Amino acid sequence: MNARTSPSILASAYGSAAPLFATTASSVAVPYVECGHGEPMVFVHGSLCDYRYWDAQMASLSSRFHCFAPSLSHYWPEVDAFGRSDFSWEAHVEEIAGFITALDLAPVHLVGHSRGGCVAFHLAREYPRLVKTLTLADPGGPLQTVPRSEPASMPPATNVLRTRVAELIEQGEFDAGLSMFVDSVSMPGFWSKSPASFRRMALDNALTLPKQLLDPLPAYTPEAARDIKCRTLLIDGQKSPRMFRNTVDKLEQWIEFAERETISGASHGMNVARPDAFNRVVAAFAA
Repeated sequence: MNARTSPSILASAYGSAAPLFATTASSVAVPYVECGHGEPMVFVHGSLCDYRYWDAQMASLSSRFHCFAPSLSHYWPEVDAFGRSDFSWEAHVEEIAGFITALDLAPVHLVGHSRGGCVAFHLAREYPRLVKTLTLADPGGPLQTVPRSEPASMPPATNVLRTRVAELIEQGEFDAGLSMFVDSVSMPGFWSKSPASFRRMALDNALTLPKQLLDPLPAYTPEAARDIKCRTLLIDGQKSPRMFRNTVDKLEQWIEFAERETISGASHGMNVARPDAFNRVVAAFAA
C-alpha cells in the first residue's frame, strides 16, 4: 500500500474495489482505476478532483477502450493533501508520462480536463511518442495575448478571487471557498446544485487549492501549440466561462490537426453534466 493512502479511506470509499498502484521510474506510486478492453485511454483530472471524476466515462467508454484514471499526487486518496513533494504542473506532466511508461501503455488516447488539460497539452508536447490522440476539455491556463516580453497571466479580477479562495480554505471555511471557486469556473450557483458525490470529492481535495494557486499554469502560445503533432480534439461547453472558450478558440487555430466539439447546454463540468454527449464525441474521435 502506498504511504500516501490510508486503507480505511480506500475501504470506506470503494469497499473491495480499491485502486491499483503504478510505480514510476522516479518511485512515485500513482493510484488509479482501470476497466475495459481495447486501445488504452488515459484520463487526467483537474482542480479539486481525482480519479472519481471520470466515473461516467469509465463506465461507458470501457466498452470500447481500456480506460485508466489516475489520481495526481497531492490529490485524494492521499492522506496528507499537501503531499511529500512540491506541487507543480510540471511534476504532474512527468508523473503522467511516468505512469503511461510504467504500465507500457503508449501510445494512448489522452484526455485532460481543465487543469488536467494543461497537463495533457504539455505531456503531448514533451513526450509525443506516448500520445496517439489528445482530447482537451476546457483546458486551463492563460493565453499569451500580450507581447512575449510581458508574461501572460489570468485577469486581475480572477487573481483577486482566487487569493480570497485560498484564504478561506486555509481558514477552514471549505464550503465558502469551494463555492466561490467552483462557481467562478462553471456558473453561479453550480456548487450549491452539485451532486453530493462531486461535493464530497471537492471537499476531499480542498487543501490542494492553496498550493495550486501558488503554481500558475503556463500560457498557451502559437509556438507551443505548433509542437502538438497528434490529432487533437478540443471540447468546450456551450455555457463554459468565456476564458475557457477563448482558449479553445485559439487552440483550434494554432494546433495543426485540431477538431472541435461544443457540448450543448453544458458548462465547465460537461463530462459530468452531459456524460452521454461527452462520451459520444470522445469515442467517435478516438475510434
